[in-house]
Amino acid sequence: MTGSGATPSVESVTLPDVGPGAVRVKVRAAGICHSDLSMIDGKLSPQFPLTLGHEAAGVVVETGAGVDTVKPGDHVVLNWSPACRRCWFCENGEPWLCVTSGTPSAPGGVLADGTPVHVTLGLGALADEVVVPARAVIAVPQLLPFDAAALLGCAVLTGVGAVNNTARVRPGESVLVVGLGGVGLSVIVAARAAGAGRIIAVDVSEAKRALAVSAGATDYLVSDDTLHKSVRALTEGRGVDHAFECVGRSTTIRTAWRAARRGGRVTVVGMGAKDDLVSLSALDIFHSAKTLRSSVYGNADPDVEVPELAARVVDGSLDLAPLITHRITLEQAPEAFARMARGEGARSVVIFE
Repeated sequence: MTGSGATPSVESVTLPDVGPGAVRVKVRAAGICHSDLSMIDGKLSPQFPLTLGHEAAGVVVETGAGVDTVKPGDHVVLNWSPACRRCWFCENGEPWLCVTSGTPSAPGGVLADGTPVHVTLGLGALADEVVVPARAVIAVPQLLPFDAAALLGCAVLTGVGAVNNTARVRPGESVLVVGLGGVGLSVIVAARAAGAGRIIAVDVSEAKRALAVSAGATDYLVSDDTLHKSVRALTEGRGVDHAFECVGRSTTIRTAWRAARRGGRVTVVGMGAKDDLVSLSALDIFHSAKTLRSSVYGNADPDVEVPELAARVVDGSLDLAPLITHRITLEQAPEAFARMARGEGARSVVIFE
């Protein structure tokens, strides 16, 4: 991409050499994520030109000096938020808040005319190959399909972590999920695996019902101004124990807040805009006794939890099939972004041969 609002296109980029501490990875599958769409539509403000993509898996083809964690031939998941392991947050058990997360990255290559190209979240993974720091790759079993492996790097880790690490959903508790993209569907999958009782899925149209049910939802509602009343009607008049907002908008955060029971938990998983303010009354906050918090990258340590999730996919205890609705080529990625903007389908995954 050359700038905010531009249509993504496929271009040739010359990658940097593999220096000390770096690895070169041949990408085999890459998901089309909403955070990439936020780069396109201006919600986020990256530097341009920009290679999109941060949810991917592939095979290591070259390692630089000093790399001993992976070797050529290893299958890996890319990690867009690798922990430094040295800052206060890392040393105090919160690597998802590492001070290096979200810092601007150096250009990840050059165009044919020599223009430096920046990379999304340090990866730029919608590409045939990437050169990244060794700490940004996580080895996974070769039995793990590449399309499923790619989702572990963002959507699945984010959604599963929000359920297990942030909200800590317990068996029998009721759950509401607002927004059914790849992350929202991952929340449903994780809530079902956690033993949640009623799982109410919400989106803006009837088109997502089948996807929600296949992921494990017990109920489906189309969002409207009376949604909180519909949720209460399904939960004995109380509201849900846990409401997960997976869109990143003030309106849907308020929707999740209103649908949660008194004393319930509202977990914001979607990443919103800095000027989109959420308004709650002081009396409501006091009287409702609800908890509102965010879940950053699932409040997870990817180096630990990605291999655990990979093992669950391989042994069949974690089914990611409902999350992928389109398997596409790189040339079809622009249409996948348009489809995402229209709210159609779940994850589109680019498959590289």
